[in-house]
Amino acid sequence: MPLRADTPPATADVRRFTPLQRWIHRTTAALMGICVVTAACLYVPQLAELVGRRALVVILHQWAGLALPVPVLAALVSRAFRADLGRLNRFGPHDRTWLRAALHRDKRHASRPAAKFNAGQKLYASWIAGATLVMLATGLMMWFTHLTPLLWRTSATFVHDWLALTIGIVLAGHIGMALADPESRRGMRTGSVSREWAEREHRLWRP
Repeated sequence: MPLRADTPPATADVRRFTPLQRWIHRTTAALMGICVVTAACLYVPQLAELVGRRALVVILHQWAGLALPVPVLAALVSRAFRADLGRLNRFGPHDRTWLRAALHRDKRHASRPAAKFNAGQKLYASWIAGATLVMLATGLMMWFTHLTPLLWRTSATFVHDWLALTIGIVLAGHIGMALADPESRRGMRTGSVSREWAEREHRLWRP
């Protein structure tokens, strides 16, 4: 039986992200990268001696951190972006199944059902969004020292420093997962993924 003209071929690409969504990811990644690198230069003595210009490093760190939420806030005008935020914010029974399989190191695709985003991506997005807000709040306390009592600033410094270390570890895991999945990287780089990959990795997703 011949295929209908409107039936997409099995090998066709499907659109995963819009140009605006890819721009948000790249801009946020660049700002986060500046924050991580400048933080390392401020807290690791060997890097601090190598780089020097501490005042300039502090300014870069402060303004990159302050600008970190801006791309996401600006992108709220996009309907596609808001729809993806809704997907990331909703957990269903299939997400619990995915997490159980991940905890038991069950790598079979049938054991890890996922819609457009899997449960791991949803957890990462929620965690990094919350961590960014905490880092912003504690960073502002450390920056504008006259606005809060000494006890608050001391607590903010403790939270900021240790959360920064945690963010660095989580980001390294995020980058490692991306490096292990070339098709996922292609989706973020070009906006499209193969239909075969989408049906295998995100079989509940209906592009």
